Amino acid sequence: MSESQEATSPVAGIGGPAACVTKVELRVSCKSLLDRDTLNKSDPCVILMVQTQGQWTELDRTEVIKSNLNPVFAKVLMLDYYFEEVQKLRFEVYDIHGTHSIGTRDDDFLGGVECTLGQIVAQKKMMKPLLLKYGKYAGKSTITIHAEEISGNNGYVELAFCAKKLDDKDLFSKSDPFLEIYRVNDDGTEQLVHRTEVIKNNLNPVWEPFKVSLISLCSCDEDRKLKCLVWDYDSRGKHDFIGEFYATFKEMQKVSGGNKCVCAVCVCYVCVCWCVCCVCVCCVCVLCVCAVCVCVLVTWECVNPKYKLKKKNYKNSGLVILTELKLHRLYSFLDYIMGGCQIHFTVAIDFTASNGDPRNSCSLHYINPYQPNEYLKALIAVGEICQDYDSDKRFSALGFGARIPPNYEVSHDFAINFNPDDDECE
Repeated sequence: MSESQEATSPVAGIGGPAACVTKVELRVSCKSLLDRDTLNKSDPCVILMVQTQGQWTELDRTEVIKSNLNPVFAKVLMLDYYFEEVQKLRFEVYDIHGTHSIGTRDDDFLGGVECTLGQIVAQKKMMKPLLLKYGKYAGKSTITIHAEEISGNNGYVELAFCAKKLDDKDLFSKSDPFLEIYRVNDDGTEQLVHRTEVIKNNLNPVWEPFKVSLISLCSCDEDRKLKCLVWDYDSRGKHDFIGEFYATFKEMQKVSGGNKCVCAVCVCYVCVCWCVCCVCVCCVCVLCVCAVCVCVLVTWECVNPKYKLKKKNYKNSGLVILTELKLHRLYSFLDYIMGGCQIHFTVAIDFTASNGDPRNSCSLHYINPYQPNEYLKALIAVGEICQDYDSDKRFSALGFGARIPPNYEVSHDFAINFNPDDDECE
């Protein structure tokens, strides 16, 4: 994480998969990386390469994390997974120098690994040792890759947090806070979901809104625990712990209003105390109402467990407030069908002379007494599928480019059944 750390979260490519394609999110972490810097620790970044027609090209890369040999990258790497294809991937870890991590020519190579996307998907969590050039092990360095499928009907959520009265961890200035959100898995492990940007020298930070898929945030389980940590950023990588709290997506959805609250002047509507602006922050309730715009906010106490055990009068290390929640549902084709959507099948047949004489066996309109012609085959193939989603099983059938009775003039828009008031056929 750099001094001008950017928030990282999956936002791009969240949508329904095509019939033969599945969207997959990859999350990367490393352990025991080589230390290439003399006065400090390495500043690692992972570059994802994909092999296309025998050539390796960069597909995406993570953020750079400053001075960290055990980085957990927040940025999600999004790929299309094709079951029927062998998709070769290469993960390369570099120690990035300078403020612009554009190229790797002058950067130190910390190791890499090759695998296929199928291997990662099959294992869900794959850990491999990092290798240097010529197959030499990069010490005890390892890379861990988590894979998650993004289903089309899960959607995503947009969240915005702020904090009030955080503890001051710096001696000559104020804390530089950032927020991390972890999903607690069924086996007790924790998966980083999002890391906000750093707000410099501010005990009342307002972090930028971010988007995250519901499968990433809570595995589409509203009651799944989310562990949230607040840190004071340190450029050497030794971030000071401010506090933590646990939440669920179900709790978060109690925030009211689609617009972001910019006031954050809260009065608890449970115990009617001033939760943020008063000197004594004493409320232990979760739900607050803004005294200015009267929207409901969700508030958590940020607690440092060590302080709570050691200090008698310790209450909290500040408050974290959810000021905005926007839920965006992305519906799949099946959602529409099960919701009552009907498909109306309309067919138009070309009767122009370009198709040839229908009495000629070479014509697409040729009526073969033994088998249907190409037009009929196409109509049957499509119609048999669409009819299941049409309640009355009647299809509009139109024609163009033929002489029709009674005057036998050329028409470029007529009903096949010659009934202009009802062109549907069974």
